[in-house]
Amino acid sequence: MIFVSVPFTLYPVPSKIVVMPEFIFDKWSDIYARRAVALRSSQIRDLFSVTSRPEIISFAGGQPYTKPVEATDIVSSTKEALDNDKETPLRYGGGEGQHGLRLHIIDFLKAENIKVHEDDVLVTVGAQQALDLVSKIFIDAGDIVLTESPSYVGALNAFLSFGAQIETVDLDNNGLKITALKEKLKKLKKKPKFLYTVPNYHNPAGVTLSNKRRHELIKLAKAEKLLIVEDNAYSMLGFENNVYPALKSLDENVIYLGTFSKIFFVPGARLGWVIAPKAILEKLSIAKQAADLCTGALSQSITEEYLHLRPWPKRAKQMSKIYEKKRDVMLKTLEKYFPKDARWARPKGGFYVWVKLPYFVDTTQMLAEAINEKVAYVPGNNFYPNEEGKNYMRLSYCLPELKEIDEGIKRLAKVVKSRIELYRSFKKYR
Repeated sequence: MIFVSVPFTLYPVPSKIVVMPEFIFDKWSDIYARRAVALRSSQIRDLFSVTSRPEIISFAGGQPYTKPVEATDIVSSTKEALDNDKETPLRYGGGEGQHGLRLHIIDFLKAENIKVHEDDVLVTVGAQQALDLVSKIFIDAGDIVLTESPSYVGALNAFLSFGAQIETVDLDNNGLKITALKEKLKKLKKKPKFLYTVPNYHNPAGVTLSNKRRHELIKLAKAEKLLIVEDNAYSMLGFENNVYPALKSLDENVIYLGTFSKIFFVPGARLGWVIAPKAILEKLSIAKQAADLCTGALSQSITEEYLHLRPWPKRAKQMSKIYEKKRDVMLKTLEKYFPKDARWARPKGGFYVWVKLPYFVDTTQMLAEAINEKVAYVPGNNFYPNEEGKNYMRLSYCLPELKEIDEGIKRLAKVVKSRIELYRSFKKYR
């Protein structure tokens, strides 16, 4: 059997940008592993070549705002790391991660009321590698994995690449619906391998799991012997004084994923971590050795020194204030410019506003038109394992400046209103 790969490429044409399918004849298709058929591209990554253009106002990627990071601090941290120990940063390191960096992670976890030993921490190449490793040690083709609906696209891609059958559970403004999870567990014909959840400032939905539901979830997971994978990338980027306990702090039998990218340091360092029960962590460590032998020692050493120079609590507080202002501007401009039949939740932290448009608006089809207006977003269907989400879009307020947010939402509103008017005109004269 011969497969034809159909990625989508963004081509510039005179003063416009359009989305066109690119058909590729693949002569290697008969020797790929079965799981390669399930691989799917992330539209967020695919959009980078376009959204990096200065004329495009991008609400697409969850790019942390890096302007507050001084280049001199990076240089100083690099010099300090090499002055202290020239050899270690330039060599291969241990697979579990460097001692000093893991101590910083332990310090952060104390703020989450998670008490762990250094040996309980595995440093990874971003939280994305942790998702891949979790998938590798747990998922066989056809295994069931539970996720929220919608869910983080990087997690969906990791699970699907190992042949998972993804079953989804609905969200509302208070996060994962525990009653819906109970019903889902009753209906499943076989036990799921784990539940993947983003409890704080959800990507993409922007909602947060309530304290009451956190305790209900842990109680249910214990009763059903359900393993939880908690992705807590945005945990310290809250805009209110509410305290939401990490699921890991409520039950030690939770796999906890974290990252330096969103809170502490630049995403270019590509550093994250995973905390898990010892037996699971050992399997993850072996799987990581097969993947990359070890995480880059130089980026770990620089990050460690940077966190000495700029302690994370002040950094987290600084960034939360910046993102809160950006969120406020986005919500204000959505209210001002968007049509009345659009809906969105008010995020309590994090990076994202999740917008629902009328059912007949296909945000994937609309993307090329938006880019022609020099504004970008991520279509909602990327955050589902099936055909759902066509009338949703994820808007990231983290990277653009305040004036750009206002202008970008104005441009996007023009596109949305045009689509709605076109549909209604068609219905009227049909």
